[in-house]
Amino acid sequence: MYIDEPLKKYLDETASGASTPGGGSVAALAGALGAALTGMVCNFTVGKEKYKDVEVEVAQILAEAESLRNNLLELMVEDTRVYGEVSKAYGMPRTTPEEKEARAQAIQKALKLALQAPYEAALCCHKILKLNEPLLDKGNQNLISDVGVAVLLAESALRSAVLNVEINLSYIKDEEFCNNTREKLKSIITESSEIRSKIYDKVKEVIGAKLG
Repeated sequence: MYIDEPLKKYLDETASGASTPGGGSVAALAGALGAALTGMVCNFTVGKEKYKDVEVEVAQILAEAESLRNNLLELMVEDTRVYGEVSKAYGMPRTTPEEKEARAQAIQKALKLALQAPYEAALCCHKILKLNEPLLDKGNQNLISDVGVAVLLAESALRSAVLNVEINLSYIKDEEFCNNTREKLKSIITESSEIRSKIYDKVKEVIGAKLG
């Protein structure tokens, strides 16, 4: 679903009144676009005589970027699938005390399941940001702006994914689970912001020097 279908179909369904795809799925797609641009920079570097000395390292970055792109595409679809589990849980009968209890437990289980896709997407986007750090100097300098776009997309996707984690956490009553999840995300949010700022500033500096 979606991966092998026209992009217009995905965008039309996102814009429609349907419940899916939603923000978590879109966040994963944005991250996949960041990974794709990372791969493009690598493909314009590997095989070029000028960058022969860094070819092995850049080829490894390319392989990792491709893996992350595929993972994020899968998470784009997975996010829409697990939302169905949440909807199903909320739709359970609640006439008797037993039904209400079963429904409440099913909702809590479904919410924990639903946050896994955006959580994994956030981790993938963090890795994309880190992959672009060496490309600042070792990637084909003609594509320096694409490095900048890749990290802007990746950080935006990361923060978007975290928002989708947080909205699920806000309904989960397991405080230990919520605190542990937030703690795990805290460091990657901070580090990703720092990496994005560093790379974006450097990209602007390089572009400015070309203009000068």
